[in-house]
Amino acid sequence: MDFCPSFLYFMEVFFIASNKNNQPMINEQIKASNVLVIGPNGEQVGVKAIQDALTLASYAGLDLVMLNPNLDPPVCKVMDYNKYRYEKQKKEKEALKKQKANSSELKEFRLSPVIDVGDFDTKLRQVTKYLEKGDKIKLSIRFKGRQMAHTDLGKEVLEKFAARLDDISIIEQAAKLDGRSMFMLLAPKKEK
Repeated sequence: MDFCPSFLYFMEVFFIASNKNNQPMINEQIKASNVLVIGPNGEQVGVKAIQDALTLASYAGLDLVMLNPNLDPPVCKVMDYNKYRYEKQKKEKEALKKQKANSSELKEFRLSPVIDVGDFDTKLRQVTKYLEKGDKIKLSIRFKGRQMAHTDLGKEVLEKFAARLDDISIIEQAAKLDGRSMFMLLAPKKEK
């Protein structure tokens, strides 16, 4: 069975690139015959045979890491692989941390102008959990029928709710009537 040279090259590149856990190939894992070598300080050493590149890396006491297997010849850099991996993990953790800080969710809780004490305390506990996780809270009250004549009762409920959460939250938007609903936004207090 004969294969064309371009197909064989494709298969070689495919198997070189597909490593477990999507980690780059290092040292003896690299199967290419010639590689473009970049030195430890970022200088271009040139195209070398794989054995010469491995000798160069071992002479420097570092690893030969394949950065781009898709080029012809593949690009490899002489570097400390463990340090590279540690720095990469550190950057990923920082990015994840920033992403979590920026993606606080908005949770909505609906109250009633005639809410009972037990229901009030249950909602308070639920809201406290979300505020401690860093989520913002939107409290809403929907007035039905004749309750529209007593919107002040709904405002009192919202203010009482916010007052009970005063130690862990701040009022981002005060109670505001919009049609038949009244809204209030709470945000967690920033930690110092």
